[in-house]
Parts: sequence; C-alpha cells; structure tokens
Amino acid sequence: MATYRTRRHLGVVTLLLLMLAAALVPTPGAAAEGDWWDPVARPAPDSGIGVTGEPFKGTNAAGEVRGFVDAHNHIMSNEAFGGRLICGKAFSTKGIADALKDCPEHYPDGSLAVFDFITGGGDGRHDPVGWPTFADWPAHDSLTHQQNYYAWIERAWRGGQRVLVNDLVTNGVICSVYFFKDRGCDEMTSIRLQAKLTYDLQAYVDGMYGGPGKGWFRIVTDSAQARDVIEQGKLAVVLGVETSEPFGCKQVLDIAQCDEGDIDAGLDELYELGVRSMFLCHKFDNALCGVRFDEGALGTAINVGQFLSTGTFWRTEECAGPQADNPIGLASAPGAEKELPAGVEVPSYDEDARCNVRGLTELGEYAVRGMMERNMMLEIDHMSVKATGRVLDIFESASYPGVLSSHSWMDLDWTERVYGLGGFVAQYMHGSEGFVAEADRTGALRDEYGVGYGYGTDMNGVGGWPAPRGADAPDAVTYPFRSVDGGSVLDRQTTGERTWDLNTDGAAHYGLVPDWIEDIRRVGGQHVVDDLFKGAESYLDTWGASERHRAGANLADGAPATASSAEWNPFTSYAPGRAVDGDRGTRWASDWSDDQWLRVDLGGPHQVGRVTLDWERAYGTSYRVDLSTDGVNWRTVWSTTSGDGGLDTAVFTPAPARHLRVRFLDRGTEWGYSLCEVGVHGR
Repeated sequence: MATYRTRRHLGVVTLLLLMLAAALVPTPGAAAEGDWWDPVARPAPDSGIGVTGEPFKGTNAAGEVRGFVDAHNHIMSNEAFGGRLICGKAFSTKGIADALKDCPEHYPDGSLAVFDFITGGGDGRHDPVGWPTFADWPAHDSLTHQQNYYAWIERAWRGGQRVLVNDLVTNGVICSVYFFKDRGCDEMTSIRLQAKLTYDLQAYVDGMYGGPGKGWFRIVTDSAQARDVIEQGKLAVVLGVETSEPFGCKQVLDIAQCDEGDIDAGLDELYELGVRSMFLCHKFDNALCGVRFDEGALGTAINVGQFLSTGTFWRTEECAGPQADNPIGLASAPGAEKELPAGVEVPSYDEDARCNVRGLTELGEYAVRGMMERNMMLEIDHMSVKATGRVLDIFESASYPGVLSSHSWMDLDWTERVYGLGGFVAQYMHGSEGFVAEADRTGALRDEYGVGYGYGTDMNGVGGWPAPRGADAPDAVTYPFRSVDGGSVLDRQTTGERTWDLNTDGAAHYGLVPDWIEDIRRVGGQHVVDDLFKGAESYLDTWGASERHRAGANLADGAPATASSAEWNPFTSYAPGRAVDGDRGTRWASDWSDDQWLRVDLGGPHQVGRVTLDWERAYGTSYRVDLSTDGVNWRTVWSTTSGDGGLDTAVFTPAPARHLRVRFLDRGTEWGYSLCEVGVHGR
C-alpha cells in the first residue's frame, strides 16, 4: 500500500530539499561575477556549454512568454528498466567522470549493450569509454548511453528552450527480461525514484548559483509558476509519467489487476509528487487502454513483451474510421521470440485489420475522468485509435482542453480535434527535412487556431535521433550561429576531449538541440522556427485552461424525461428516465424503428449550448437537437447525418430553453436507439 504525504510532510520534504541544495554545492571551479546566467561555482572539471550572451527574459509586446518546448524527454531513465539499460547519469555529486562513465557490462567492445547491438544491424560494437574521450558515445543512433547530462540541458536552455517535460518512464517487462539490473522491476517504485532525482538535480543546479531557488532548472507544478520562471529567463521543468502499467493496472488474460481505489490512490500520489501530465498506456495493452502498435521487428519484440506481461498477444480488427494504428508487420525478432514458452508463436495479422480491438476500458475511463477532476493533462500518444477516439469524445463532452500529443505517436488525422479542444501538439525530433515537411503539413491548422508548436526529443527514450546530413550538405549549419532571439551565440559544443558538430555527428545529445533547430531554420525557413518559438506560450495556454476547467452542472441530471417509446423487458427497465439518472450502467431504449424522440424537462429556463449523448451500441446516424421555452414551439439548434455512436457532443450558440428534445431519424443498427446518459449544459 502506498504512503501519501500530508501538507506537513510536504513542508518537511521542502525543508529537506533546501538543506540538500546547500549540501550539494559543487566544488568551485572558476567563479563568475556579475552575469546572472553564470554559476558562482561550477564543478571542475566539467562539460563546456559553448554559448555566450544573455538568455532572453520577460515577455513580448503582447505579454506572452517565448521559447521552445520539449514536450517529451526522459532525464532520469537511466534509473528505469532495472537501472542498467541506459548507462551514465544526468549529474553526480562526484563530478562528470562519475556521471559519464560507461557501464562495466559494455566492456570490451559494447557487444552486450543489447539495444545498441540489435539496432546496429547485429554489429552495435562501440568504444565503451566515456569521460574524457567519448569516442563512440553519446551518438544519434545509440540507445544505451546518457544523452541528458545536465550541462547539455543547460546549453539547450541557453539556446532558447523554456519548457522541458521530464517524463518519468519505465517498463517492468523490459526490466524483467534484461539480464543486467541492480534493483527490482516495480514500475511505481522506479517512478518515485526518478521524481526524487529530478528534485535532486534542481538542488544540484541551485547549489552552483548560490542557494535554493537561484538556479536555471526549475520544477514547476502550475502554469502561473511556469510563466514566472520563463519570464525570469529560466527553464520550466514539468513532471510527466510514461509507463506501461501505471498504478499496477496491468491485465492478465484480460482480467484487470487493479481497481478504482488503486487508480485514485495512484493519481493522488503522482499529483503530490508534482506530476501534471501522463500516459495511461504505453507499449502493452493494460487494464486501462489498448495501445497503438509498434512496427516491424521492434513491433514483434514488443508483442512478445505484451504476451509475457498479459498472457495475450495484440488482437486486431478493421478500423471503423479513417484513423488507424501502426501496422504490426511480420518481421521476426529471434532474440525476443526465444523468450516465449515452448510451442507459443507470435500470430500473423491481416493487413486490412490495422486497429487494436482494445480501446478505453471502464477503468480507463475512470482514470481519464480522475485526471480531469485533478486538472491534469492526458497524453494520447501510444493509445490505440479506439481509445484515443473515446478520450477525445469525453473531453469534447466536457469542453476539457487538457490533451497532449508530445512525440508523433497519435494518428496525425487527430490533430485538428486536439487543436479544437485547446490541446497542444509536438512532433518527434526527426531529421530537419522530415520535421519541416510535417510542420508545413499542419501549419495552416496552427494559423487557424493561433497556436505554437513543439518538439519531443524522447532522449534517453530508446528511440533514435536525427542523423548527420554531412558537412557538405545544402544549407549545413555554420558555426558559430545566433540563437533565435538574437541574444546568444552558439559554437560547437565540447565535453572532455570530444567536440560535436551537428553536421557530422547528428543529434547525439541534448546539447545539440539548438543546433538542430538552426538546421531546421536553414532547411525549412524561419516560419517553422517561429512556430516553435511560440510553443512555450501555447503549452502554458493548454495547461492553464486545464487548471481553470470546472465541471459544469448537468441540467438534465434527474430531470423528468419522456419518449416516443420504451423497449419492454420483464426484468430490466428501459424507461426514458434511465438516460438522465447519472448512471452509465442504466439506459433508455426505444422500439426498433427509425422515427423516435426523447424529451427532457429542465424544470425552468436555462441557457443551453451543449448536449452530450452517450450511446449504448444502438445509435442514431441521423438526428437533431430541438429546444423550446414552452414545450410547444420548437427550434432546431443542431443536427447531423453522420452519427457513429460512442459519445457524441452537439455544440451550438447558447439559447434559452426549458425543454429539450432529441429527434431520432435514422438508426445505425438493426435495433432501436439506446442512450446511457444525456447531458445538457450551458456551454
């Protein structure tokens, strides 16, 4: 059972963090005088930053913050997966030689760094030595070495980044099958440790700048605090969670291993840790939702992990709409498949069946609504399209803006629905040509909704990053170059004996994020970078609107309801009132014919501007919403001929009404019409 901190406990923790900040003051190197952005005591030796000039502060003429947003990063994932999969630390009180040393299992030639070896085409050998030579790592195509050393993050901040989402991440199955580890595989235990270490890193940076609160690395827990940090010219760090079995909510043979109490306790604990955004599923189907598949050999390997975790492989079906999950593919993954029990094989899949049969479960919906109650933001990347569709339906029904797509793992056809809600979208850190092409594809939508853009580096996320374009490539980055705001100058970055150049090394570590943005500018033009520079304001708009959201009263809750008909059943009532009783477990059902209606008396005059219909399987394809002040004279305010069931939301200009009528014209099934709940709201 988890232990939860009270306000008194939080006060004690804060005091301890202040004491820790003083204790972690690094050994002084060369002390800087006068410039607020330079530390008074930097460890010696340490990494170079390669940036001169003052970081920009304040707001623009419109009072908006500026800066880039990395909506998806994993600073502390070296502590995930059993603690040995990713080598090196983001910081160490013992200095850089301790933080960026290689792991013993990589000697003599790196061949046991399994993820590097496999993704290197069966020849992932590398020089295992880190500090001070760094001959082969970090690298754009290395998956097992630290890319988020704090000084590299500092360079990204100095280059214009103002928001960093640190997703606390792990995967219990990967931990269990990886043969090097030094701790247990419980996911929530790892999440707690990574959260603590992020606060420790804040204290470590504070120590360089003279004490608590003075450093540039600032963990924030609300949007106002983030705005204040950015106006000071510092980096606002937001805690998120990306894990496969949050709150222990795995499923085994389709049986959930958690309940609503576990979800509430888990959300409360994460919120107390400072987490404000999270994924509900990742890589494996769990008790909350189905996932969007991985492709090729990696997809096969993860499907094996799915079986080892849940006892079932992914199951597919034909997609109901234009959105689709990734094709699983039939590529073999011998290293993973040998982990299967004797006689068990990965199934084959129909190419025309691209969608996960598993969507958002009842427990998943409970978790979604629990996040809304806590004003948290939900990550829809990695959710199956069936689960994502239901989440967007729920958010639209409540006008809730807190939806994020942080690294290109949703079907891109969802983009306009995300923007329509007030959500935020970031693209995975692709090569500059590909990034520009996708940014241009959605540029008109950003203009229409007046929003900025983000990127998700996913560093330390076992992914892969932009490869070098070559020193002789068209429009190669020229060093030194100016930051987007014009206030800083960035030269090639040096750590120890190694100097990195984006043109020849690619995006090898976090310090090269500003160089990659300069590459985007040179390849794609200033307009893409301008959209990225507006990202901080847009991300905080989404966050702030989520914080301010309050669930509006359902005017139909418990109201008198009548209908053209009600299906008769000797054991269960399907009376009209069942659609307005606040219980999704009951429903109104009509006779089995097209032309039907359901009417609700709101008890008095109200402004009505939003109506939600939560369908059971029997839904309407064509229907309309009528309002009346007297129950005699009716006015149609909304209609559709393309209903597809699920959870529908009708939004229209608010109008006065006492009576509401839904007039059903055409059925979508052989049955009648069946509604679990009808919601009526002012806006």
